[in-house]
Amino acid sequence: MSRIGRQPIIIPEGVQVQIEGRTVTVTGQRGSLTQQLLPGFEIEQKENRLELVQKVENPETLRNYGLLRSLIANMVTGVSEGFSKTLEIHGVGYRVQLKGSELVLSLGYSHPINYQAPAGIELKTEQNNIIVTGYDKQLVGEVAAQIREFRKPEPYKGKGIRYQGEHIRRKAGKTAAKTGAGA
Repeated sequence: MSRIGRQPIIIPEGVQVQIEGRTVTVTGQRGSLTQQLLPGFEIEQKENRLELVQKVENPETLRNYGLLRSLIANMVTGVSEGFSKTLEIHGVGYRVQLKGSELVLSLGYSHPINYQAPAGIELKTEQNNIIVTGYDKQLVGEVAAQIREFRKPEPYKGKGIRYQGEHIRRKAGKTAAKTGAGA
């Protein structure tokens, strides 16, 4: 049995939870999110907490117990506090600026890249950093990954877009092999 799935989900002040059949809707100051319960599960609301109950014990429900609890807990956290990811841009001449709600990236290509953020996502720029914020954890991660795809960090000079705190393993170039072996 999952240790994560058994933990109760604490509902903070200002967050409303509605359970209608197999649908859980969480509404807060930042927005509203909905999740369908998987077969074999029920959810119970007791005062200011939610408890996920496993009605059927089979390998499928054992695998999904912690997952479903985490999804609902992320919904509660998202509508109350929100989520954010920070991307760093490294490279000479690589720039980013925000024009309205559109992100304009200069990443060494012959043309600038314009990126329009989806609904529910807010983009901010500070120097050469991009801050992606929103109330849906999955959407925040997806948008950050899409922006990172425009210029992935490369291992030789470390140029590109990376997550804050991401470590890029650097490789030695061709000249390092020449000077060390046969010179």
